[in-house]
Amino acid sequence: MEALKQKIQNEGKVLSETVLKVDAFINHQIDPTLMQQIGEAFASRFKEAGVTKVLTLESSGIAPSVFTSLQLGVPTVFARKRKSLTLIDQLYTANVYSFTKQETNEISISKDYLQEDDVVLVIDDFLANGQAVLGLKEIVEQAGASLAGVGIIIEKGFQDGGKILREQGIRVESLAILSSLQNGTVTFSE
Repeated sequence: MEALKQKIQNEGKVLSETVLKVDAFINHQIDPTLMQQIGEAFASRFKEAGVTKVLTLESSGIAPSVFTSLQLGVPTVFARKRKSLTLIDQLYTANVYSFTKQETNEISISKDYLQEDDVVLVIDDFLANGQAVLGLKEIVEQAGASLAGVGIIIEKGFQDGGKILREQGIRVESLAILSSLQNGTVTFSE
């Protein structure tokens, strides 16, 4: 997706050989025009998959999921990282380790919002080691639902997540795949 790649080049900040900061337009401040294009791109790629729910993890996945849901005409469901007073019973849960934050979170979704007849599209902002997607996949499996695939805004192609997911037979559609962040420069896979 060319608009996304240009935004990454112009506004993304390489913090290390493994960390790209995109909080100016994706995961802190959100560029709604770009997010609309992202939603259209994911909806186009998965329009024939029979998706009934879009699933993500709070909070960075919510915006692209909502824009994708809007295009597909289905609800967005997001897994919470923290329990609330209203989210205490009848939950699907999984543990997800974040390499960026160096912590494990128990994520949860109410059983009210994911059923066995659902066809689920998982959306996330980054794919690095695949742990978030694997946690969401576990929740989809607990519900007895089917996984249509995974839409990723930015895949770190130099890390193992994409390979791990694809080896499990999961359809992964990434809008921008990074081959390197060496020397402070973003390089894309073609």
